[in-house]
Amino acid sequence: MNDKDTTYTISELARAFDVTTRTIRFYEEKNFLNPERVGRNRVYSRRDRTHLRLLLRGRRLGWSLEDTWELIGLYDTEAGEAAQLRAMLSRLTETRQLLQQQREDIDRAESELTAIEARCQRRLDDALDDTVRDSSNH
Repeated sequence: MNDKDTTYTISELARAFDVTTRTIRFYEEKNFLNPERVGRNRVYSRRDRTHLRLLLRGRRLGWSLEDTWELIGLYDTEAGEAAQLRAMLSRLTETRQLLQQQREDIDRAESELTAIEARCQRRLDDALDDTVRDSSNH
């Protein structure tokens, strides 16, 4: 059997990518995957498997399905892989910048939480000390 002729069942894809069959059917409904039918069974091609892998990667990176699908679709244009790779590099740069900004925001928020926590703890300690002093004076 030619490697291009390799096919997969919905269960095999679900196991391979640790997703539910419902997830795969969702991508079908959106026309991102186009399995053949053999009787009542769906039969997915290597191309479907690749599309699923790329769609799931895009999701992990926080990209919309439409943006991910647009990148996948560039492969089939006249400019082919070069256009796809240029667009991918641009999108990766944007995503990296966004993640770096989010990391900075998280670091600032964490520092602020630490400062607030320390202030609250000092005020609580002071309030408890005042309570102890007041009760010992009576």
